[in-house]
Amino acid sequence: MQSLSPAECTPQAVVEALLHGPGAIRVRGLFSPAQVSEARSVVMAHSDARAQTVTHFQGQAAQEARLHLQRRVWNLLAKGEVFSQMAEQPVIVAAMRAFLGEDFVMGSIAANRILPDGPGQEPHIDYPYWDLHAPQTFPVGINSSFPLNAQVTIPLDPFTAQTGATAFVPGTQRELRYPGPDDRFFERCERMEADPGDAILFFGATWHCAMPNRSSMDRSAILIQYLPKFVKPMEDLRAMVGEAFVKRASPTMRQLLGLTYPYPQNLDDVTGAANTEGRVNAARY
Repeated sequence: MQSLSPAECTPQAVVEALLHGPGAIRVRGLFSPAQVSEARSVVMAHSDARAQTVTHFQGQAAQEARLHLQRRVWNLLAKGEVFSQMAEQPVIVAAMRAFLGEDFVMGSIAANRILPDGPGQEPHIDYPYWDLHAPQTFPVGINSSFPLNAQVTIPLDPFTAQTGATAFVPGTQRELRYPGPDDRFFERCERMEADPGDAILFFGATWHCAMPNRSSMDRSAILIQYLPKFVKPMEDLRAMVGEAFVKRASPTMRQLLGLTYPYPQNLDDVTGAANTEGRVNAARY
């Protein structure tokens, strides 16, 4: 996986890596030790207090009664300013504007903590592709020539082979299909190894999964999902953060929450006749 400094991480480099290259790219040292420490403290406190929350791709762990060793913390925007700083980080925002369009939104921001001996996941692809194992539920001809997802993983602990760094198969984003048992995922995969404070940007259509934590330390990370403006977000972030957060939100955060995109709306209830779409005399939202 290509590794760049923040200065080297241009939007063009990200687009090339995610769309045409391996599907993932590492940005070194994007967040400070203080930001990592603050985020980790919040994640540890909330995941200690509530071990069982909604999670994904952990069917085998559920069968083995090991879900308590993998913990999610949702609604991070409401749990600390540091998470807004991570979501709005300028290098990430610039890359997402190029990859997903200028009006892109955030679909989710959460933490994943895998305790020692914690389980890995089944190989998968991410929302909105994550149920492509049922291809009949998707439009005919859907393909990855244009992205409907981007993911950012921010390690709060070292991501190594021993701690369970995310595994991925480079180039598989171009196939756009759910990985199957015959795809030899674990024989072909590489690891998204990184240090705390790095950021791993990847196209969620790339086959990937968290791996088991074989170490004696936790392996935790912030997971951010970005989407084009027209894709329905996974988390109802606007409702979850509350009115006080919305009132003080920056212009970028308002965009990420979907507040600058007017749809869906009750068009029958719009007062005053106006042309709102089209090249000529259209009101830009």
